Amino acid sequence: MKKPFVSIVTPAYNEAVIIEKNLTILCEYMESLEDEYRWELIVVNDGSTDETGDLAEAFASTRDNLHVLHHMYNFRLGQALRFAFNNCRGDYVVTMDLDLSYSPDHIGKMLAKIRKTRAKVVIASPYMKGGKVSNVPWLRKTMSKWANRFLSITVKKDNLLPNLSTLTGMVRAYDGRFLSRLNLKAMDVDIQPEILYKAMILRARIVEIPAHLDWGKAKPGGNQRKSSIRILKSIISSLLSGFIFRPFMFFIIPGLTLMLLSVYTLMLALIHIFNAYQSLPKTTGSFDAFTSIALAAAFNKAPHTFVIGGISFIVAIQLISLGILALQNKRYFEELFHLGSIGYKYDKNQEKML
Repeated sequence: MKKPFVSIVTPAYNEAVIIEKNLTILCEYMESLEDEYRWELIVVNDGSTDETGDLAEAFASTRDNLHVLHHMYNFRLGQALRFAFNNCRGDYVVTMDLDLSYSPDHIGKMLAKIRKTRAKVVIASPYMKGGKVSNVPWLRKTMSKWANRFLSITVKKDNLLPNLSTLTGMVRAYDGRFLSRLNLKAMDVDIQPEILYKAMILRARIVEIPAHLDWGKAKPGGNQRKSSIRILKSIISSLLSGFIFRPFMFFIIPGLTLMLLSVYTLMLALIHIFNAYQSLPKTTGSFDAFTSIALAAAFNKAPHTFVIGGISFIVAIQLISLGILALQNKRYFEELFHLGSIGYKYDKNQEKML
């Protein structure tokens, strides 16, 4: 039997300082696995403005299994990965950071795990038990950890994803045929949650391995890696990804909370009306007239209960309604995506037969 074929994908943007050294390290590591795997290395030069593209091409000219893809402009991570995925030939596809903040030996561990478990996706997780994070700025580490905790809550839907702790990391191994079935559209880092979400729809097995994320390695020349995180952008990306996984968290839960507040305040308003009604002189008059007078007296005494109760009740109804619509749209999308993936797989099989 032929050895499994592995495609290693690594995007690169302005990495001229480290690209030759780190590509050499990656190639040497993959050569150590040649008893088990055939392999190729795909570098995506994502519109670099330095010599990254030229250096990658020069390095690739010495090897038949190293390929360089170029973007004229910086299209960001999602587009770079999709470009590479469309050009991969591997039975397994492994994505790596070119800075090697995850050491190359993670490749072998992920490949061993994906073959042993028959998983479709294996994630290198520094946040699971046994994982480790070193030399990462405190703010960057905290933001990443809490973003992944938030997303892990949103994906706890069934037993397929019981304990995922890292949903935004790029270092992963994929089943190549499965990856080709995913119609991806994200342009930036949100491609990572998108892949997991669509894998969930197809009921794919997703597993993690403990990983060590280390930013302590200096680039040649002594320049340490710096955090390029954009706080607001990272927060928005995590919230949007969480909404995709479980929209009711953003509508129904706040709606129910406001509904409880409105019930409480409206109950206070009713108590004020009842007290005002009891204190009215028992003269002749209709029930409607007494009620109107009691209502006016109660409103004059505590207008905030009527205002807060009424507004919160209206907003609660709207949020709950939006949550129901979002859940319905999510189910429609999941069903359509599932059917579309089946059709795409069928078309691929027909092409192979021809």
